[in-house]
Amino acid sequence: MRTITTTADLETFCKEAANYPYVTVDTEFLRERTYYSKLCLIQLAYMGDGKDDAVLVDPLADGLDLAPLYELFEDAGVVKVFHAARQDLEIFYVDQGIIPSPLFDTQVAAMVCGFGEQAGYETLVRKIAKDSVDKSSRFTDWSRRPLSDAQKTYALADVTHLRVIYEFLSDQLDKSGRKKWVAEEMAVLNDPATYQADPDNAWRRVKTRTNSGKFLAVVRELARFREGYAQSRNIPRNRVFKDDALVELASTKPANEKDLGRSRLLLREARRGEIAEGILTGVKVGLAVKPEDQPKPDVRREKLQVNPALADMLRVLVKAKADNEGVAQKLIATSADLDALAGGMRDVAALRGWRKEVFGTDALRLCDGEIGLAVKGEKVVTFEI
Repeated sequence: MRTITTTADLETFCKEAANYPYVTVDTEFLRERTYYSKLCLIQLAYMGDGKDDAVLVDPLADGLDLAPLYELFEDAGVVKVFHAARQDLEIFYVDQGIIPSPLFDTQVAAMVCGFGEQAGYETLVRKIAKDSVDKSSRFTDWSRRPLSDAQKTYALADVTHLRVIYEFLSDQLDKSGRKKWVAEEMAVLNDPATYQADPDNAWRRVKTRTNSGKFLAVVRELARFREGYAQSRNIPRNRVFKDDALVELASTKPANEKDLGRSRLLLREARRGEIAEGILTGVKVGLAVKPEDQPKPDVRREKLQVNPALADMLRVLVKAKADNEGVAQKLIATSADLDALAGGMRDVAALRGWRKEVFGTDALRLCDGEIGLAVKGEKVVTFEI
């Protein structure tokens, strides 16, 4: 097992990888104690079965520059293959502002190819590569050095098996003509906004039980302060204060440190110093927001008059379509989307792109009473009304 620790060796490997149609990529990282993921290991492999076509890259090695890897990521002639790529891509985007392209996510592709709702890596290794994954090193602290041979073997398997999985899924997609489906799904992963945590929008992640504009204005300011504070110090946002404490503060609206001391949920270290100042300022600013500038959450779905019978029929239809097409059901339409359709909404993902072809068109016809559902043998089919 080869571990790259110098920029020169990384450049040599990346130049060799650029001669092949794809490279498989995985990372190991830590995030328990930081806001941003700490990159601890990179695994890379290109086509082949020799000792030099799969390597570990140690980003913690002194003087190692990842520039050759980023150059490979931008090579349009080499497909970059990941499994469940979201967190890996965030690391590279935050570090260098780069999203590998062209991109292929085997988890998404497996769902398109009928490998179920989750399409976990271990499942694909077992079903496609006809092998198993050694789980003994799963909970490794990847920032510690030296890594054992067992840890290295575990990490490298994440990209060597991935070669077999990618080639199989790519072939299946070619045969079914569904590569454009996967390409549509890659749009979210290729969008820089996916990896940008904007403090101004942090309040949208906080679950509350009220839509009061004044209350939400305070929530927005507190969430904005927390996000910015956590980012600037690279600590988890929950280390500043947790969501339940944020909601409590927006409700009690403390005006001074004495008021903060009465909080049941606020961490002790947050009741004084910079965090306390940030909280008190946030509450003050939030309360001063004019009514026309207060947050206005999208409550369209909450106000929908969902027809439960129609929603149930749509669930039957999407299951039938998923079974017929061999596609994971939740990839076609979520339960929330089905309820939205049954309530009259039409701005849902299930009515766009390949989903509309597979399900959306018939879903609309079902909603409009143009078709019905019937059982034919073991299948559910549609019929004209």
